[in-house]
Amino acid sequence: MPDFLVTMESAWVLRDVKSLDDAIGIAISEAGKRLNPSAKYVEVEAGLSSCPFCDQDLSSAIVVADTALVGLLLEMKVFRAETAEHAGRIAKSVIGKALRDVPLKLLDVQEL
Repeated sequence: MPDFLVTMESAWVLRDVKSLDDAIGIAISEAGKRLNPSAKYVEVEAGLSSCPFCDQDLSSAIVVADTALVGLLLEMKVFRAETAEHAGRIAKSVIGKALRDVPLKLLDVQEL
C-alpha cells in the first residue's frame, strides 16, 4: 500500500482585521490551534492564486470593511492508503473533523 501527500484548500473568514498580513497570520494561527492536537501533523500555509492575465502568483487573501477571506493550503501525508482517491477521503475526514464548518476542497494527491 503506497503513501500519499494530500493537498487541500480551505477558506477562512475573519472579522475585525486591519491589514492583509494580520489576516493571514491570524488565519494560519487559528487553523493550527483547531488542528492541534488531533491533526497536528497537517501543514498549514497561506494559499496563492495565479493571475489570469499575467500568470504571476497573488495572495489568496482579501480584506474588505475589516472582514477578511483567507485561502489556506493544508498538506497531510496519508500512509498506506489503497488508492489516491482513498487517501483524499481519509485526509478530508481527518481535517474536516478538526475544522468543522470550514469549507475544504481537494486540490492534489501525489504518491510518495
